[in-house]
Amino acid sequence: MTTILVVGPHPDDVEGGMGGSILKLVSLGYDVHILDLTNGEPTPHGSPEIRQKEWEQASFMLGIKSRTVLDLPNRYLLDNIEARKKVAAVIRKIKPQILFLPYWIDAHPDHVQTTQISEAARFYAKLTKSDIPGEPCYPSHIYYYLCSHFRLHVTPAFILDISKEFEKKLQIANIYKSQFAYDDARWKYISSSITAKNQYYGNLIRVDYGEPFMSHEQVGLKDIRDII
Repeated sequence: MTTILVVGPHPDDVEGGMGGSILKLVSLGYDVHILDLTNGEPTPHGSPEIRQKEWEQASFMLGIKSRTVLDLPNRYLLDNIEARKKVAAVIRKIKPQILFLPYWIDAHPDHVQTTQISEAARFYAKLTKSDIPGEPCYPSHIYYYLCSHFRLHVTPAFILDISKEFEKKLQIANIYKSQFAYDDARWKYISSSITAKNQYYGNLIRVDYGEPFMSHEQVGLKDIRDII
């Protein structure tokens, strides 16, 4: 079975960007793992203890195999050799065939740096004669999910139907109360934004809800029958 590693800057980014797709992939039997490069703190309404409780509960609801939270600095995340090696070590441990990373255009520096670090770490993970723990590993594919702080319209390489998973995706997003639901107005804005975005991309493929994914490379199909 295919193993998947989803990488995010902070706990909550992965769930907001592709929570529905993770639920679908888990239900189909894929081994899905999450790697957060930081613990997301400090933030105005959170604490390390609160954030850990949130991501632990969210991980349970997603049904993923594992979640790793690194100790890289929130707000000041930087693409450097140390960060690349830490991510490469996780790649070697998990041995995924597919990586999902944040879309490469974003107003939040941590998001941009996460993608740059992880792209380099993918290459580092295959190196021999290295001090990186574990055996060499090279994920075959990278796809990018949308969790951008820009108001972007992107042209996806593909859109995954999450109509059956959407309501649970919202429930999982609501777990992150320190970020998404610290008051009613905040949750109304976040839930409306997620709903509108996923409805829009779903409409493009004639379903209720969809999540977009981008790719630098062409996406190939083994079977044309799965196209909507």
